[in-house]
Amino acid sequence: MAANKSERALVDEWRDVLALHARTTCELDRALHPHGLGASDFEVLDVLAEGAAEDGPASWRVQELAGRVHLSQSALSRLVARLEKDGLVLRGMCQEDRRGVRVRLTEKGLARHAEVLPLQREVLTRMLNSGA
Repeated sequence: MAANKSERALVDEWRDVLALHARTTCELDRALHPHGLGASDFEVLDVLAEGAAEDGPASWRVQELAGRVHLSQSALSRLVARLEKDGLVLRGMCQEDRRGVRVRLTEKGLARHAEVLPLQREVLTRMLNSGA
């Protein structure tokens, strides 16, 4: 019986994590929508911005980005295509492996990221600190 209670507590905790993630993602989508972004869009911009150096934006392979933003490569490719269409990122061939694709922020992408960063961080703070 003790094992069942322990297992039940584990499952309940997991479901609480999933519920918090779902609520937070919905809040992020609502907050970012007026800026033409969703939660996953912002996450890609954020990872790309973190890699930006003083000498310009860094580029990431789509494969590397997929691991950081927890999307499949195909879902990420579609998302990057939308961001490129909006002028927020550029895609190019990978110099190390011509089969690969690298992605980097444009100036417009850097500006959009800077514009919505405080909003995204406020939502995260509110949702994660309250246990919403």
